[in-house]
Amino acid sequence: MLVTILTVAQLVYVVVLATWILFEKRSPVATLAWILSLIALPYVGFAVFFLFGPRRLLRKRLKHKRARGAVTATTPLGASEPPPAQYDPRVEQLVHLVKKAGEPPASQCDTVEIFHDAQETFDAIEAAIREAKHHVHVAYYIFDPRRSGQRFRDVLIERAKAGVMVRVLVDDVGSSAMGRRFVKPMREAGIKFARFNEVAFSRIRSRMDFRNHRKIVVCDGTVGFTGGVNISDDYLPELEGPKPPATAIRDVRKEQKGHIKPWRDTHVKITGDAVRWLQLTFLDDWYYATRYAARDKVYFPPQKRTGQHLVQIVASGPDRDVEPIQKLYFTAIATARERVYVTTPYFVPDDAVLTALTTAAMRGVDVRVLVPRRSDSLVVTAAARSYYDTLIAAGVRVYEYQPTMIHAKTLVVDDFFAAVGTANIDNRSFRLNFEVSAILYGSVHAEELCAQFRKDLNKSKEVNAATRGKVAWRWRMAEAGARVLSPLL
Repeated sequence: MLVTILTVAQLVYVVVLATWILFEKRSPVATLAWILSLIALPYVGFAVFFLFGPRRLLRKRLKHKRARGAVTATTPLGASEPPPAQYDPRVEQLVHLVKKAGEPPASQCDTVEIFHDAQETFDAIEAAIREAKHHVHVAYYIFDPRRSGQRFRDVLIERAKAGVMVRVLVDDVGSSAMGRRFVKPMREAGIKFARFNEVAFSRIRSRMDFRNHRKIVVCDGTVGFTGGVNISDDYLPELEGPKPPATAIRDVRKEQKGHIKPWRDTHVKITGDAVRWLQLTFLDDWYYATRYAARDKVYFPPQKRTGQHLVQIVASGPDRDVEPIQKLYFTAIATARERVYVTTPYFVPDDAVLTALTTAAMRGVDVRVLVPRRSDSLVVTAAARSYYDTLIAAGVRVYEYQPTMIHAKTLVVDDFFAAVGTANIDNRSFRLNFEVSAILYGSVHAEELCAQFRKDLNKSKEVNAATRGKVAWRWRMAEAGARVLSPLL
């Protein structure tokens, strides 16, 4: 009798939860995986589902939506306008797509400056911070407390002591090396400091996989920066002095990573109306972390609508109902007629983007993908290489950057679309991380990124069918195994 009751209870449990999961309307593979886990691990599976599954993601979405609502309710954001007639007709379609996905319209910018060198990026950001009169807003995934971080922190402290409102937001996982001793001088100088989505044993339901990967600096609401460059010593040259012996731990680690410093990256500086959307993204994240909504109109200066550059700021994250950056990149690639140039340190595309790249190449479009010879994650490197055969067979040309880690995240389509941002071509950036990209419409920026892409190709080696044919079976097994983990990478 007891066995019968337990069996019926087990059946009811599975049916109820399976129905609940089915109504989530997720992918068939994910739905089946969750249902099978509940059947195989009845109690553990339920705990994992409740704490880490789709419902947890929904709660995060609702929390972040409330944050955006609190911010937008207090800020005059202005109306949008169609792109000027001189732009490619596809621009209007992409702008409309992004707006339908819930993101801001395209806006005018007075200046757009692209940096392909981290040191130039640091110099430009520091110069803008020193010139700030009212506020400086800073958000980074990695804020390294070593040389680069100390220099950056000191500049922020200097402005805070001069009466400028400084807010600093860092990701709790990405900036885990930043301890209290490093933060204390900032707080003492009056800097407002917060950590995004803190992970602690006291909050067992914190999601370590929902990370804020954005890099944003906004000064006085008129100057904004974003891109791939973190505040990290990886961008600085090695310290001068005698070279340590080959057996030193430091050299072994560098050899394992397959690269030396400094990393190659791309960042962008914009001035003008589009900065307000970077500002909104920062304040949205700030409210999410601190529950404080900035209400002063000085954070959003009146729009001038006179800039010569058309820029669209697109943010994405697990709080969105759709994936704006993924949909934008997919559509841009699918509409390509002449060229698609992708630079990304982590290349683990989903089926949609992989299909867009391969079908574009099969249509005769010049599709090229540039990745590092070896990224700072061996698993991600192996997973990326598992896609090479499919890409090459379709006509995509694949290159591996040789001298160092290339960390730039850029996409160029024909002569009308150029993207510089924080998002990689992988599932984590499209669906799990909080990301932001600056979309630069027009031929000027597309040509500049293409010129840099060609320079990077001069330091790269092409991977073709012949070189892939020489890959040992054990490495192919490693690639296949890493690919299984690709949804989590």
